[in-house]
Amino acid sequence: MRYVHIDAVESGQYLGRTIFTSNGVVLLSEGVQLTVYMITTLRRIGVTMVYIKDPNYQDVVIEDVVSDETKQVVMKQMGDTFESLRSGKELNTRTLSQSIERMLDELLKNKDILLQLTDIRSKDNEMYVHALNVCMMSTLIGISMELNSLQLKELATGALLHDVGKVDGTADDEAQDVKLHHTWRGYELLKSKREYSLLIAHCAFQHHEAIDGTGKPRRLIGEDIHLYAKIVAVANAYDNLLFNQIDGKNMLPHEACEHMMGWSNTMLDRDVLIHFLKTVSIYSTGSSVRLSTKETGVVVGQHRGLPGRPVIRIVKSDGGRDMDVTEVDLSKHTTVFVEDVLT
Repeated sequence: MRYVHIDAVESGQYLGRTIFTSNGVVLLSEGVQLTVYMITTLRRIGVTMVYIKDPNYQDVVIEDVVSDETKQVVMKQMGDTFESLRSGKELNTRTLSQSIERMLDELLKNKDILLQLTDIRSKDNEMYVHALNVCMMSTLIGISMELNSLQLKELATGALLHDVGKVDGTADDEAQDVKLHHTWRGYELLKSKREYSLLIAHCAFQHHEAIDGTGKPRRLIGEDIHLYAKIVAVANAYDNLLFNQIDGKNMLPHEACEHMMGWSNTMLDRDVLIHFLKTVSIYSTGSSVRLSTKETGVVVGQHRGLPGRPVIRIVKSDGGRDMDVTEVDLSKHTTVFVEDVLT
């Protein structure tokens, strides 16, 4: 399959990855043949990138650290949790905890797979996909930092609920009372739940603090920021750079990583960043790239520990049926580099 912009999708092509709504319900299933109406609808609801099936890359499989089934369960529980908070109902923390444990089990099992943020976003599901992504990245960073099982459970819970202060739809008050910032509102919500430790609440409270003291809401410095919050801050920054438009466009993974390294020990913790870079795929499987040789191809394989040196498949046609297919493993071809990602 290939990862392409919605404007490049054509009627008759087959969807390569399932698209979910905000509450985990399937919107379009993997393998459905796309129609003009479907493509137009996806564009209208804010979908910009999708996976499509391609006979030249039918053997390319996206390795997931968390299964679609588990993601559905977690997103459903998040939807229920956020709705309970909006309406003032009692939280079902036990059910949410069980879904987090299920996800944590899969992350531990698949910890050697580089994470790719492949879930398709729409305006309807973006809050939940963002929270899910931040949770998966934070947990993988925690695993890399050798946190114990209790710490990983606290971190995963705090990361999943880091933006819980936004559920009431109230805008942040940037100029006046810091207690009106969503981080403070989230902290107050979570600390009132006896089932959650205060450290979980601090993920919501401190994830916008900066190492140099320029963050929000309390301008904490360095060691005054809890490790969990430092981890969530890195994951949150990465997902925001990829999916919240800056200067009219979203950053690509390699651009976001470079951007974040520039924030080392100013906005973000350097040690956490180092572990983060070990867990994410810089060039997503299925994405089209141009090499320094000026050839274009598709990323078909990854190397743990060498996220910047994937395997690229180059398919050339002579205009007829004959295809010349070659694969370039950048971990072995050390003088060849990815020059650009083609969207």
